[in-house]
Amino acid sequence: MNSATAVRSYATSWRSWAGAVLATSMAMAAPQVNAQLRVDISGVGATQYPIAIADFAGDAQGRNVSEIIRADLSRSGQFRLINATGADLNVDSQISFGEWSGRGADYLAFGSVTQSGGQYTISYRLVDNFRQTQLDAVAFAGNERELRRLSHRIADRIYEKITGVRGVFSTRIAYVLQAGDTYELQIADADGQNPQVMLRSKQSIISPAWSPDGKQLAYVSFELGKPVVYLQTLATGQRTPVANFKGNNSAPAWSPSGNQLAVVLSRDGISQIYTMNPDGSGLRRVMRSPLIDTEPQYTPDGGSLVFTSDRGGSPQIYRVPVSGGEAQRITFNGSYNISPALSPDGEKLVYVTRRNGAFRLALQDMAGGSEQLLTAGPDDESPSFAPNGMQVLYSSVQNGRSVLAVTSVDGRVRQTLSAMNGKVREPVWGPFTD
Repeated sequence: MNSATAVRSYATSWRSWAGAVLATSMAMAAPQVNAQLRVDISGVGATQYPIAIADFAGDAQGRNVSEIIRADLSRSGQFRLINATGADLNVDSQISFGEWSGRGADYLAFGSVTQSGGQYTISYRLVDNFRQTQLDAVAFAGNERELRRLSHRIADRIYEKITGVRGVFSTRIAYVLQAGDTYELQIADADGQNPQVMLRSKQSIISPAWSPDGKQLAYVSFELGKPVVYLQTLATGQRTPVANFKGNNSAPAWSPSGNQLAVVLSRDGISQIYTMNPDGSGLRRVMRSPLIDTEPQYTPDGGSLVFTSDRGGSPQIYRVPVSGGEAQRITFNGSYNISPALSPDGEKLVYVTRRNGAFRLALQDMAGGSEQLLTAGPDDESPSFAPNGMQVLYSSVQNGRSVLAVTSVDGRVRQTLSAMNGKVREPVWGPFTD
């Protein structure tokens, strides 16, 4: 096993830790556009809402806006797109509800894109054809580069008005792309578009974690010859080492308030969980364990941590108060459960489980303990909930290639986001930011 593989395996799946020392130089890179991720979708939701998205008036820009909205809703698996070919509508058009109901569309979205100088305005309306009522009407303004983001925001509004759940199309994801011997920490839109490089290195980059306000990323870099935890501000690119103690520094996780980080340090000879302030001060050990504790995640109320430990003989997931105390085991199905992530409401736990030699994602109800296997493997890792709790982002090996994938929490709808020029892994879904 080479050093990079050992590092990745430890960080994402508890499979090994090589203690690798990587010594080549690191090259910083300003944010830049990279190759897009290709999206493939399979499956449909248990409920699908029939909706027509008419081409927005405004020539090419109007068509682009409507195509982005259609793609967003289609990826969710919860909408069935009704053909709107031939509709000549703008935001001020009078709607024949009966005509659109006759086409099979319970809902209709339409609008206009207008330009004044370098500014664009997207105006849209959403109507319920069955009830013959308007559900939403809003206008957003921005420059040409902002049109995609504004289109995602409209898709979010449509999703929420119809399902009652906040949409995540305008959120972002972070992940690590490995191309040859180069590692890149990238962020992209939730659909994989508009990727930007935050950091490029000849050394491994692992364990990215979004701050609750979406303005910073914590991650682990090996540029100093060992794992060190850094914080990086996305707007400026400024980065600071915040955990560079003796031994290994790894697995950063933000508290819900953003006022604390949980980290894993081996400064005392074995990997243990500590909390600290984001500036590196206030270090405190949470508990003492005779074996490895790692992969901490805060509960949504900020009062506890869930984490992975082999203290019982095999890796399982436990919970402990942030203030310390007795850890309680919370996974009991199977002999190998790692990489915990809690849903935003704290009601569900997703993790990687090994069943019959395959690494799969499992979803456990925190109250009752019932478990559902979400994926088939054979090598699924690093689960991360969408901020609305409806989907899980993860890395996967499919047909021999490392890709990012998304599954709905009922396992019915899956997306695969494939990079054309490398291996993508270590994904984490960013928070709501507006």
